[in-house]
Amino acid sequence: MDAHTLDKLEYAQVQEAVAAEAQCGLGRDLATRIAPSRRIAQVTNWLAQAEEFARLAAARGLPPFGGVRDVRAMVKRAVPPAKLEPTEFAELSATLAGVDAVRRWFEGAAEAHPLNARLIGRLGDFRVIEERISRMIDHAGRVRDDASDRLERIRRDIDDTRAGIREVFDRLLRQPTVTKFLQYGGATFHDDRMVLPLRADQRGRIPGIIHRSSDSGQTLFVEPAEAVELNNRRVSLLAAESEEISRLLWELTHLVHLNQAPILHTLEAMAVVDLLTAKVKFATKYHLSWPIVSVDRNLSLRQARNPILMLAFGENGQVGPAHPKTSEASGGGEARTATAPRRVVPIDVRLGDDFDIMLLTGPNTGGKTATLKTVGLVCLMAQSGLPIPAAPGAKLPIFDDVYIDVGDEQSLQQSLSTFSGHLARILDIVQRAQKTSLVLIDEMGAGTDPDEGAAIGRAVLDRLMATGCLAMVTTHLGALKAVGFEQNRVDNACVQFDLETLRPTYELRIGEPGNSNALAIASKLGMPKKMVESARRHLGRRERALSKAIAGTLDARRDAERARLDAENARIEAARATLVAMDRAKALEEQHKAYTTWVNRVMSLTAGDRVRVRRFHDPGRVVRVSFDQQRAVVAIGPVEVEVALSDLSFEGPA
Repeated sequence: MDAHTLDKLEYAQVQEAVAAEAQCGLGRDLATRIAPSRRIAQVTNWLAQAEEFARLAAARGLPPFGGVRDVRAMVKRAVPPAKLEPTEFAELSATLAGVDAVRRWFEGAAEAHPLNARLIGRLGDFRVIEERISRMIDHAGRVRDDASDRLERIRRDIDDTRAGIREVFDRLLRQPTVTKFLQYGGATFHDDRMVLPLRADQRGRIPGIIHRSSDSGQTLFVEPAEAVELNNRRVSLLAAESEEISRLLWELTHLVHLNQAPILHTLEAMAVVDLLTAKVKFATKYHLSWPIVSVDRNLSLRQARNPILMLAFGENGQVGPAHPKTSEASGGGEARTATAPRRVVPIDVRLGDDFDIMLLTGPNTGGKTATLKTVGLVCLMAQSGLPIPAAPGAKLPIFDDVYIDVGDEQSLQQSLSTFSGHLARILDIVQRAQKTSLVLIDEMGAGTDPDEGAAIGRAVLDRLMATGCLAMVTTHLGALKAVGFEQNRVDNACVQFDLETLRPTYELRIGEPGNSNALAIASKLGMPKKMVESARRHLGRRERALSKAIAGTLDARRDAERARLDAENARIEAARATLVAMDRAKALEEQHKAYTTWVNRVMSLTAGDRVRVRRFHDPGRVVRVSFDQQRAVVAIGPVEVEVALSDLSFEGPA
């Protein structure tokens, strides 16, 4: 996709917003790398899979990601003779436990959710590895005492030796014949050995080994002779402990290395699950919908909001204090009133049905640019498999490229003027655009003589019509309005302007060219009536004739647009009612099937079967079953509990 367009439409902000909804680093990393696709099949699959996942999440809640971390780099480093650290194993263990929780969340969903079935199948079962790690490493990243029999014996001996050393020093420190020679009344450490602070002028008073002296030379640190052997034993035991821990870590590292490929494969699948979760959270937070991929090049958006302003204004489309005057912006511009905070104002847009090129005219600061950016960024979001800020039922074609010329394209390096910068970009666009492109050009013909600008604009429009692409072009040049009346596949549109408040209302009206409203504004601001009439007389004959022709067709065009909107609303409502009924029937069918499966498994329960009990985190095994009393005894660890059969659930397929 055109890099310039991605930059101008601030696509990176959408990536960051989706990444912020991810549950862990796996999804965040994937979200920052999402990009629009040109492949219809891929986009269709992305959107359908995400929508299917959203329905599953609506029924079950979001998947549990507690403890899951992005440990892929760590797993890749698990290559003997290198060893992972205990804290790394704790993270890996928590992540594998999180994978198991997500696997359980998906249980029984594959058949009814075919688009996610392959993803579900990619989640491996690593409970054996997770349990092996957990037996050796605790959740804080410490090697457990009972990680091995040898380590348990060594640490027990270390504790006994430490106690013996402490006993020797406690006894010495209770003897006045010893304490009177000390610099202060307490023991300290030199490396791993306990020593006494002997005054330098009392050298030799305490038999033992002098390890060092203080910086001032006033204190000698002496290891008493009767503690030397115990300290030696303690040092030897610590070395043995380190050796045993190293052996255990190598053993676990080797285990991870043997399963490196399937673990990484599963983590990649978990990244997709996390990204799908982020998409669902993103859609819920900002009230987004899933678009429909159009195969006939028709673009239809209702109640579309500008994604960037939507993100800026928060999840309810509102932010900040109220303002005393009303102000709105189309396609997600802001609206302010005396009693309400700012909000994103939606627009309805269509292309490709009865016309291919929309000529958007009207005054500056009227929301024309925001409209272009809204349509462009919404299309990029859809082609990235993301929900969009528009009413349900939106239809969008898949474009090979989206090209935009907006803002100040002046190049200082090339010493180009603003007009030249715009023209250079437009020429590049018309040369690269194809029938499968979306072209967005802002302020066509601006920055030069109006007549020459209009001539260039007409030539560009002729080229776009010949290409057959979909396009939206904004301009304030009245001479270009005639194209919308002369060409069948070109239509005018405008953003409404309130002459009472002298502010744009940002309601997008298709079929109506916009006016600069300069004379009306001048009159409103106090220009004398005679001057206004004089100005009208100075309007060219072509401009007056065009304005008269436009006025004669407005009522008919407005009636046609209202009829079109009513028909579209009726179609969407009928489709929505059909989908609701289908979803309800499907949900009932799934519930009945799940209940039947559960009953069959309960009726086949035997001693030793693995089950889960409501309110207990760990799984258990059946001890005995009493079908006449509808109860079972289940062993969970060392504890046996009697529960109702209705409290049981199962892992894995029947």
